[in-house]
Amino acid sequence: MRSAKGQRALRPVLCGVRTVWDTVGDGAFFCPGCGGDRNYRRLTGRRRLTVLGVPLVGRGEAEPVVECAACLAHHAPEALEHPTTTRFSAMLREAVHTVTLAVLAAGGTTSRTVLEAAVATVRDAGLDDCTQEQLFTVVEVLAADTGRGSGTDAAAEACGPTLAIELHEVLAPLAPHLATAGRASVLLQGARIALADGPYCAAERQVLTTVGSALGIPAEETARVLAEAARTPS
Repeated sequence: MRSAKGQRALRPVLCGVRTVWDTVGDGAFFCPGCGGDRNYRRLTGRRRLTVLGVPLVGRGEAEPVVECAACLAHHAPEALEHPTTTRFSAMLREAVHTVTLAVLAAGGTTSRTVLEAAVATVRDAGLDDCTQEQLFTVVEVLAADTGRGSGTDAAAEACGPTLAIELHEVLAPLAPHLATAGRASVLLQGARIALADGPYCAAERQVLTTVGSALGIPAEETARVLAEAARTPS
């Protein structure tokens, strides 16, 4: 003989509320649940009153969600704001490359030691085919495009409004996804390039200060990182 509890468990659910989901988009994202890059579906939902499992009467809209194709967990749409691992790596490479070019534009490209440090930095960031000649050419092209020419005058004007805007466009989207140590590391890489041929010149310090600002590093912390880098043998 079944117990009363067992009988209650076998009773069908006569009515309830069910969410009917519609797929409105898909793609790849970084799943907070899986901890890695996964495919997703973007879903919008409508709540329905059900009788014997059949949806009948609407009960309003459900909040849109992002469903992971692997773990099937639902996440808020804000999860799509976090870059995938692949995209994050590309953003970091672009950031290091842009900072490197900015430092070279400020300090000049006549020092072989500086160019060697710049190439090593860019290659460590993942651009394995970077060469001194490529960096030299890009800096010269940038100087020509802005009408600054090359040499000391170009270095003195290196951190004008155009370069400051470019640094902010590349670094600002990356900064929220970097820990404090990660933001300082990007700044430190630029500092080490600038210091490869001696103390910072005024233009290099100006560029590096702009880098710190674009990364959201407080001005006093930027100054501390630059000072510590200058005291540390490379």
